[in-house]
Amino acid sequence: MGWPELDPSFLRLRREVDATGVDALTALTDRVGLPGVLADLNRDAHRARMPRLLGRAVHEAYAWDAFDSADPRWWPQGITTAADAADAELAGRRIVLASWYSKKIAEGTHGSRITVLDLDARRYRHVLLVAPTYRDGDLRLAPLKVHAGGIAWCGRYLHVAATGRGFATCHLDDIVRIPDEVGLADRTRLGASGAGVASFGHRYVLPVREWHRGETVGDGARLRYSFLSTAHGPGGPSLIAGEYGRGTQSTRVARYALEPGTWDLRTDAAGVAHPVALHEVGLQRMQGVAVAGDDWYVTTSNGPVWPGTVHAGRPGTLRARHLATPIGPEDIVHWPGREELWSVSEHPWRRWVFGMRRDWFG
Repeated sequence: MGWPELDPSFLRLRREVDATGVDALTALTDRVGLPGVLADLNRDAHRARMPRLLGRAVHEAYAWDAFDSADPRWWPQGITTAADAADAELAGRRIVLASWYSKKIAEGTHGSRITVLDLDARRYRHVLLVAPTYRDGDLRLAPLKVHAGGIAWCGRYLHVAATGRGFATCHLDDIVRIPDEVGLADRTRLGASGAGVASFGHRYVLPVREWHRGETVGDGARLRYSFLSTAHGPGGPSLIAGEYGRGTQSTRVARYALEPGTWDLRTDAAGVAHPVALHEVGLQRMQGVAVAGDDWYVTTSNGPVWPGTVHAGRPGTLRARHLATPIGPEDIVHWPGREELWSVSEHPWRRWVFGMRRDWFG
């Protein structure tokens, strides 16, 4: 017995690529990629001494520094790990990427960002996500205004969930270092000019290179790409996308096939990707889904006061493990090889990056 299986043929993702803005930005800056950020981590993470007090399933947890733990603007959402990087240089390193979205404060939203965290060094740095455009010799930078409720590290790609729009895709090799002090000194502005590049105070910026636009054919309801994760299996890697839903909203999960080696979405002759499976899960307030073999793990939150829940097991027979996580759990990811599940929590002063062993769930 599993979840109701839906016909996925009405859903599709159309890839749109425009690298002109990225190329114009990198011409003004230094393209350093992820290695450049890893060599320049500037903030301290703090390991929890008694992680089990945060949640029954938690065996390891890290807090951000005092400013990020309390920051009312930036809220953690998504998580992915180096296990999906397919990069020999990262083999054995416990690197986590987390996404944040910006609330509207003072001058407005700053869009979204990712954080590069080295668990063993306990150091991290923020990288701003931007949407560059280049027209008639004019480079413009806009914040990536998405909720970033989930991210997936697929080879060189980083996919960032954008709800009804599908997801934005960055190439981690495109991370640039702002070469002057404008970006750090002016924390209220984003843009490029003769004076340099301003980046809301971020030293590193990652531009969006392409979009995977969510579309429908016929009368089917468009999928909300609330969260993302990767799954590994005998049929090759796949991308999992699902919906946060409340009340009468749908709570569907779709699976897209990925090409082994390249991690590109598998497409038809027209370059369009279609789900290979679509299910109605029936769990409200889903924050993330991780798949490990035949087992599924779904996080749900219980507000800003009560610890979160992980629903674990086979489709249709998930068992709710209450009080498993800290308050406010968000996205979840499986770490192959370590047999761990990792997640993040969002509320101020309750923000953790935390790991859970799969065997705890039985």
